[in-house]
Amino acid sequence: MKFELEEYHRNTPDKEFLDDLRSVAKTVSKNSVTRFEYDDKGRFHSGTLVRRFGTWYTALEKAGLDKTRTPMNLPPEELFYNLEEMWVKLGRQPRYSEVLKPFSKYSVGTYEHRFGTWLNALKAFVGYINDEGSALPVGNTKVSDKTQPLHRTTRNINWRLRFIVMRRDNFKCQSCGRSPATDLSTILHVDHKKAWANGGETVIDNLQTLCSVCNIGKSNI
Repeated sequence: MKFELEEYHRNTPDKEFLDDLRSVAKTVSKNSVTRFEYDDKGRFHSGTLVRRFGTWYTALEKAGLDKTRTPMNLPPEELFYNLEEMWVKLGRQPRYSEVLKPFSKYSVGTYEHRFGTWLNALKAFVGYINDEGSALPVGNTKVSDKTQPLHRTTRNINWRLRFIVMRRDNFKCQSCGRSPATDLSTILHVDHKKAWANGGETVIDNLQTLCSVCNIGKSNI
């Protein structure tokens, strides 16, 4: 067996490195590449690209690809909000293989990095929703609001309450039955059955899921 020194690729043009990085991105069907993926499928070693460009993220940026990791200080609520958007679009729990851009703002690796595993991320999300659900207004919550003295609840429907209502309504418009799961152009809203202006409260029993078309139509009646 002939003994050979490892090639350092010192004279390799930047373009060749970046073209290979883009090629790997196409192979893994993503607009980003982890160092693990590149070492598995690339022509060079990821460390070679890091030495050439300074950091892995700089190499990705120069190749026109997305960064593979989210800033460490990203609030978990932001990850939950992104997960909620995926859940609504699918009408069900997102699967590991579906956490991809542009469908998901963040990669599945981001969730694994923050929560350990994708399953742990889902459990944390459900716990977050259920904790909010245990204290949801059901008609007796009093809110001190001097601008709205006749209401017991605030007008705002936060995203966790919105998700709970849409889940109850099977992520479908309660008027026409449209759903993002079957029609990607469908945008779901959560609306007051009895209008806020007419004394309606922000409680589960007074909220319903409507598509944007039916919701606008309702407001015009």
